[in-house]
Amino acid sequence: MLRPWAAHWITAVLLSRALAQYSSDQCSWRGSGLSHESHRRDVEQVYLRCSQGSLEWLYPTGAIIVNLRPNTDPPSGQMAGLHVCIKPHTYSKGSHVYLERAGDLSLLLAEKDQTQSTVHCFSLAEGALFVEAIPQTDISRKITAFQYELVPSQGPGAHMYPFLHPGLVTCKPCSDEEILMAVCTSDFAGSGIFRGVVSGTNDHSPVVVTLSRLFHQKSRVFSWGGARGRSWSGRVNVPAQCGVHLGRDEYLLTGSVHFGEAWLSCAPHYKDFLMLYTSAQKAGTNPCQTDTN
Repeated sequence: MLRPWAAHWITAVLLSRALAQYSSDQCSWRGSGLSHESHRRDVEQVYLRCSQGSLEWLYPTGAIIVNLRPNTDPPSGQMAGLHVCIKPHTYSKGSHVYLERAGDLSLLLAEKDQTQSTVHCFSLAEGALFVEAIPQTDISRKITAFQYELVPSQGPGAHMYPFLHPGLVTCKPCSDEEILMAVCTSDFAGSGIFRGVVSGTNDHSPVVVTLSRLFHQKSRVFSWGGARGRSWSGRVNVPAQCGVHLGRDEYLLTGSVHFGEAWLSCAPHYKDFLMLYTSAQKAGTNPCQTDTN
């Protein structure tokens, strides 16, 4: 809902004076409201062109508009498939976060909700982030801070990330094509077993896994060691409604990494994957080569 003064702020932003007390690169921004405390109705434009990064706004006053874009232009027609996911830090306070499009504001994250550090996602086509400082006489010890990621809503395992489509997670098996592509493009891929389920949330449960093979990984979510130092170990998040089979069965484990945590996507039995991979290799249809020995 558009506030009476919001349209004026957004229209006037191009006339706002330049601010000096901030640091920024393509991925992250850090600024201070003290640089325009005497101009409490200033709105600053922030441009970030990266797949992931962070924002930290100290002593927030006024408002900032955060424009997010990928660091490479996606193929035509795929921009609408990109989502932005933000995760506030538990100490974040002093602002409300809205979505802004064509002067209309809709609340995404109230100040009181930020201490829960819950992930919130929205389509990039829905607009920019409008971060509005809460008027107060004492702005000391107030910091608005969150991480963000640009996440595709399509591709292997995207349907299992619960924050992209709340309440619409499906646990359907991946197709043969999705499995072969997942080995190539996922943030991690390997083979192993599910050891046990750890207490989680209503959205997901962390599952302890041991990997005998690790083809590749991002962000070191799995560590070397395990039993007799011959395996990789770690945790993968699984949507609450998608069960896993604990025990000795070996699975191909693929998935994505969001905010430093692994999320499971395609996970067929490893023996079934080997048959699929061998057949595709003979037919010359493998999207990439993987050392399965």
